[in-house]
Amino acid sequence: MRTIVLAVAALTAVTRLGAQAVADGHARAVQLQMLEHQRKMLLAMADSMPERLYRDKATPAQRDFAQQLHHAANAAAYIASTVFKGGPTNLPDTATAFANRVGLERFINGAFDYAAGVLKGQSAAARTETVKLFGMSMPGWQVWDEIHAHTIWTAGQVVANFRKNGMAPPAFTFF
Repeated sequence: MRTIVLAVAALTAVTRLGAQAVADGHARAVQLQMLEHQRKMLLAMADSMPERLYRDKATPAQRDFAQQLHHAANAAAYIASTVFKGGPTNLPDTATAFANRVGLERFINGAFDYAAGVLKGQSAAARTETVKLFGMSMPGWQVWDEIHAHTIWTAGQVVANFRKNGMAPPAFTFF
C-alpha cells in the first residue's frame, strides 16, 4: 500500500510540474531555444553570403539580402519592445547594419539579445495576459511563437538570394 501511495504522490508532483511548465501555453525555455535558433540561422545566412551581394535583390519587388535579414531580426526586437513594453532597444542604425557583415551581425545579435532579455523577464501573468499583435488578440506567450513563424518565413525568402547567385544556402536545421 505504501508503494502505491508513494507512486501516486510522485505522479501527482510530476504532473503538476509539467502543467506549471506549460500552464501559460508554451514553455518559456522552448521559446528561448527558438529565439537562439533564429539568431543562429540568420547569422549563418549573413556569414554565407558574400558582402558584395548584401544589397542584391532576388526580385525587384523584394527587399535586398541585408534588408531581409535586418527585417527578420528587427521584428523580434520591435515586437518585444512594443507589445511587451520592453524599453528602448539600442540597436545599430541601418547605415551601420547594412554597411558590412560585422554591422549586420551586430544588429542580429543585438536584436535577439534584446528579445531574449524581454522573454526571460516576462512575468507569468504577462504570458497569459491577452495582448494585441498588429490588431490580433492573443495570449502573451503566443507572441513568441508568432515571432518565430515570421523569422522563419522571412529567412525562407532569403534562400532565393542564394539560388539566384548559384550558391546553396546554409543547411536547414531544426531547433
